[in-house]
Amino acid sequence: MVPSGIEQQPDQQGPPSGTSGEERPGRVVFDADEIARSLTRIGHEILERNRGAEDLVLLGVPSRGVPLAQRIAARIAAVEGVEVPVGSLDITFYRDDLRKNPARGPQHTEIPPVGIDGKTVVLVDDVLYSGRTVRAALDAMNDLGRPDVVRLAVLVDRGHRELPIRADHVGKNLPSARSERVMVRLAETDGYEEVRIAEGPSNVGRKGEQA
Repeated sequence: MVPSGIEQQPDQQGPPSGTSGEERPGRVVFDADEIARSLTRIGHEILERNRGAEDLVLLGVPSRGVPLAQRIAARIAAVEGVEVPVGSLDITFYRDDLRKNPARGPQHTEIPPVGIDGKTVVLVDDVLYSGRTVRAALDAMNDLGRPDVVRLAVLVDRGHRELPIRADHVGKNLPSARSERVMVRLAETDGYEEVRIAEGPSNVGRKGEQA
């Protein structure tokens, strides 16, 4: 079931916006209002592309892809009056760069009761970068069922693809240098909302910065 009022529920692990006093690196390129507008637009695009909400399933890639998927589903429900099934798809052990990057602990995979066989599945993630996270998600999904169609929605596309993967729905195209970090922060996971770009090492595979 899609949580209501999800944009006003900060994660208790993170500080509320504007109260931590911390100095954050880089510059903000996407604020909370822009994030909200982008997700609304993505929701409408998904409905238009799918010609409604029938047989639609959203799967978020942990960690920040999951609340993004929930928010998009809430917007679709507001338009169509239909609750779109939302799940999560962990790709930790499907990545092809585990030897280069220390593996984080496995996240939660939860497939909605309706399953994904014969469905239009929209994968949702925060940042599209190399494309390796998406490739891993496709491999993980292949072990769980056979969708009719798979599409990709991302909040930020920062370029520098290493695989022939393209997003169907993009909140913001953000040209960036490989030497820069793109950091997505959401209320549910971080306690505040923004997308920030900063100079720094490229931490490929670190969710919320590269994907």
